[in-house]
Amino acid sequence: MIGKLKGTVDEIDEDHCIVDVHGVGYVAFCSARTLASLPAPGEAVVLFIETYVREDMIRLYGFRTALEREWFRMLSTSVQGVGAKVALSVLSTLSPADLANAIALRDIAMVSRAPGVGKKVAERIVTELKNKAPAYAGEATGTIGLKQELGEGVAPAPVADAVSALVNLGYARDIAANAVAAALKAAGEGADSAKLIRFGLKELAR
Repeated sequence: MIGKLKGTVDEIDEDHCIVDVHGVGYVAFCSARTLASLPAPGEAVVLFIETYVREDMIRLYGFRTALEREWFRMLSTSVQGVGAKVALSVLSTLSPADLANAIALRDIAMVSRAPGVGKKVAERIVTELKNKAPAYAGEATGTIGLKQELGEGVAPAPVADAVSALVNLGYARDIAANAVAAALKAAGEGADSAKLIRFGLKELAR
């Protein structure tokens, strides 16, 4: 099994790239996000690889980070109706941090933005991965607990009210939740919604 490729970019195509490793070209299928982040042909690259072995083929899927590969594994093996193609579509649309946030907030609309992902599949992703998201949140780790509370409707009233107020002002729910999480640290656990809104707006104005 191949777990990582270290070589030079030989070719970048619509849904895959070819990595030259000591004269052997490996075809790795990648998300659009990964393909866009690759260096120019001829330059060095490292890809984390997930190897799929079937009776009639061996296929490599490539990722720039181990975290993205872990999300691919979870999506393609843990959620009914999500295979490799749909998993790549989700990761083409959402970064691992964005996906963790969407799952924590139960933001089905955000997940269903990925091509080929309908509402039912998005709902399954959110439901079946909700307990795994915190461990794979990456840069979103700091606020994932609060977002899960918001998604499950158990967040303290001042926090929920502050997030709702910022959303009503036009901010995306994830951005509003990040701002209120920062406000909570600055204002203290006992802050009321008015104070959290005020501190949250200051955070957003930075």
